[in-house]
This record gives sequence, C-alpha cells and structure tokens, in this order.
Amino acid sequence: MKTETTTPTGEFGGEFAHRLSSTRRGARLARLLAVQQMRDWGLTDTDAAELVVAELANNAVTHGRVPGRDFEVRLALGDGHVRVEVSDARGEREPQPASVAGPGRPTESGHGLLLVAALSTAWGVRSRSVGKTVWATVIV
Repeated sequence: MKTETTTPTGEFGGEFAHRLSSTRRGARLARLLAVQQMRDWGLTDTDAAELVVAELANNAVTHGRVPGRDFEVRLALGDGHVRVEVSDARGEREPQPASVAGPGRPTESGHGLLLVAALSTAWGVRSRSVGKTVWATVIV
C-alpha cells in the first residue's frame, strides 16, 4: 500500500495524496488526514472541503469498492481553493446526484452529491485506466 505523498510547491500550492483501504475506517481516516494536511498548509476555513472529502471518500468505499483494491484521496492546493480528488476501482459506477432520478421517483442514494455540488464551485468525474476519479473544487 502506498503511504503518503506531500509536495509543497510554493506559497499557494501543494499536493497531498494517500491510498487507503476501501473500508469505513479508511473513509474516516481520509477525512482526518485531509483536515490535518489543510491545517499544515495554514488553512483555517476548511469545513466545506472537509465535508466534500468525507462524502467522496464515503462514496468510494460504499459504491466504488472492489475487494482487495484501495481508494486514493488527493488534495491540490491552489490560490484560494483546494481541489479534492477521490479515486476508486469501479469505473462502471459513475456517481449520480439524487436529482437525476427525477420527480416522483425517490432515490435512496445520491443525496451526498447534492451536498458536494452545493459546497464546491465545480465537480465532476473522469475515467482512469482502472476505475474513476471524482473531483471537486472548494474555496478555502
């Protein structure tokens, strides 16, 4: 398992990446490590970014889990924002916000993505050679 990568790149830059087990404990640890990294970067208003990391990590271990495969959380610090990326091994299951289900068709999932959309300036999904990456940009 990959441990951790942290790269400072100047006053308004830095990158953090960590691979974790696809378990609820791994998702919780992803949030805790992300919060610590943002504090190490000197950020103080990180509540929105923390919630985005928590939701995307939870989705990765709930919907993107492949037995024996880890997920990865990556943060990239920019001028006034953090880009959060969470990668998992299930590329065929793209996230769908609850609103996609349509009126009169209640869904049991996707509500957390509405939170991600509300807390970020942009979010999306991109394919990888194995799996997918869900990303969001959050103002800090």
